[in-house]
Amino acid sequence: MIVTVFHGFCMALADSVPGVSGGTIAFILGFYERFLDALHDLFRGEVERRKAGLRYVLKLGLGWMVGMTACVILLSGLFAKNIYFMSSLFLGLTLCSVPFIVSAERETLKKQPLRHGWFLLLGVAAVVALTLLRTGMGAMGSVNYAHLTPIQLVYLFFSGMVAITAMVLPGISGSSILLIAGVYLPTIQAVHSFLRLQLDVVPGLCALGFGVIAGVGLSIHAIRAALHSCRGHMVWLILGLMLGSLYAIANGPASLDTPLPPLDAATFQLPAFLLGTAILLALEGLKKATKRREQANGALQKGERSEERRVGKECRSRWSPYH
Repeated sequence: MIVTVFHGFCMALADSVPGVSGGTIAFILGFYERFLDALHDLFRGEVERRKAGLRYVLKLGLGWMVGMTACVILLSGLFAKNIYFMSSLFLGLTLCSVPFIVSAERETLKKQPLRHGWFLLLGVAAVVALTLLRTGMGAMGSVNYAHLTPIQLVYLFFSGMVAITAMVLPGISGSSILLIAGVYLPTIQAVHSFLRLQLDVVPGLCALGFGVIAGVGLSIHAIRAALHSCRGHMVWLILGLMLGSLYAIANGPASLDTPLPPLDAATFQLPAFLLGTAILLALEGLKKATKRREQANGALQKGERSEERRVGKECRSRWSPYH
């Protein structure tokens, strides 16, 4: 349970900031497909599988809620006041994650690279186009959660539905989608207000939350089926989305209420970049340590079962009527 809660915590750290996807973190830590299967079983599985999926999602959700709350309290101010430090940190996280995914999917990427490789360009182009749209929109479309019209409630519903699809899919951040829609900073502020028991933001947060639930129910089956039937295409697309996210992260400062110049060589902060790389390396090390421990426990349990069978055979032989 502790590992699953920690996985949810790590996903929340990624989902809370533009440019980094919680799905990417799940992919790197090795529980992405289990996560997809649990969501699929929750909405479409049989009764027993739904119960198992619900238990897994609840444990993951517990860690996610803790992580998201911590990010809203601690990182929302940092994102506005130290945008270049945070952007450099996110660059390190994203760029370092690419080799890990290439290594994990090495055999898949070897199959017909010329045929599937154009999906890489498609992923890059999609994120760059969304980033340019976000930059062009500026503060247009932003909403005030304390004073919402019915049309804005519907708008929040569809924003949540599209954003959760991006969060589930590795490579592009749902927070980036919220930025494009003009509701990222208002949402962070609304969550912070809710934690201070300002309940006038509840209707807007509920609209966004219902959109998230609807988005999961509608998209999870398609994403899971695509990974099973067209894995090569999807991996190339995911890599393209991740590489395109580098451009989105560099342009993050331009998305603030008071836009700042994009990240460049002068504002790039190497210590923050190295910190992001170190965080990802630590997560990869944790994944390998967990895998070794699981293998050791499996071998120990197998040995215990073999010993039990051997002792059982000796006892049956000792008490045989022919002994």
